[in-house]
Amino acid sequence: MKPGSAMKKRFWKDVAVRTNSDGLYTIYLDARPVRNPQTKVPLSIPPSKPHLATAIALEWDLLTSAQQALRAHLIPLTSIASRAHDLALQDASSASSAPASEPTAVHQSRTIRDDIITTLIAYLDTDTLLCWASPPPKDTDPTTTVVPSLRELQARVAEPIISYLTTGVWPGVQLNPSLDEGSIFPTQQPQETKDIIRGWMAGLDAWELVGLERAVLAGKSLCVGARLLCEWGESFADVRQAIGSGGSPGTQRFGIEEAAQACSLEVMWQTRKWGEVEDTHDVDKEDLRSQFGSVVLVASGTSQT
Repeated sequence: MKPGSAMKKRFWKDVAVRTNSDGLYTIYLDARPVRNPQTKVPLSIPPSKPHLATAIALEWDLLTSAQQALRAHLIPLTSIASRAHDLALQDASSASSAPASEPTAVHQSRTIRDDIITTLIAYLDTDTLLCWASPPPKDTDPTTTVVPSLRELQARVAEPIISYLTTGVWPGVQLNPSLDEGSIFPTQQPQETKDIIRGWMAGLDAWELVGLERAVLAGKSLCVGARLLCEWGESFADVRQAIGSGGSPGTQRFGIEEAAQACSLEVMWQTRKWGEVEDTHDVDKEDLRSQFGSVVLVASGTSQT
């Protein structure tokens, strides 16, 4: 057999989801469990996430070679689940470790969580949802002016999301547009706002925090990511119930399409005006929706109401 030829073949025939004695889901390739690439232990999915486990199994069933499993874009759900699983294991290690006797182990177990929070909070000052375009000049020819303007459209989409977050998720927090009219330099959000949001992220469980990370990195918006997480996260059922549905601004259903549109307003506005670049805009559009779809699967579960 030539070197590397085994990787070009699929070494498994069947893919199955099984539960262990703890009720956790594990994906099997014949008799071999899919393993976390970092810890090398079998990848375990919480009992409340059967849809995620099934979707991961489907990813592996669609692969035609072992080599494809090395390409993260072909197994995005396996990738995000592995990261959440790794974080969950480290959180558990941190909770069971004694800080006085094992300070190094505790520090290491908190590294992933701390790094995620530090990375995500940095997006707030340049949040896509809060970066609004300058208003059109007052002397613009009305016959060539696009109505509504991009800034008006951005404000119209952002305000219900901001209202939802500052009412039921981060009560009293101040979120300001990042760009003043005519400015190209972002305005920093208040430090109190950052501290509150940082504390909120620190309280998320591993699966929700990793889901938020995927949403923020995909859409470049912490606000949109938080809104999507609150709509689908298992632990936010009480928030959804308290705020209500369909009543006040921002309480309408917020799914993949709404999140993608909120993060792509400028691109959508420009392509309507100038046209779409084939194999660029269309590919980016579908990739964004795929990323948000993985967030919904990793954050949601059967225990939510």
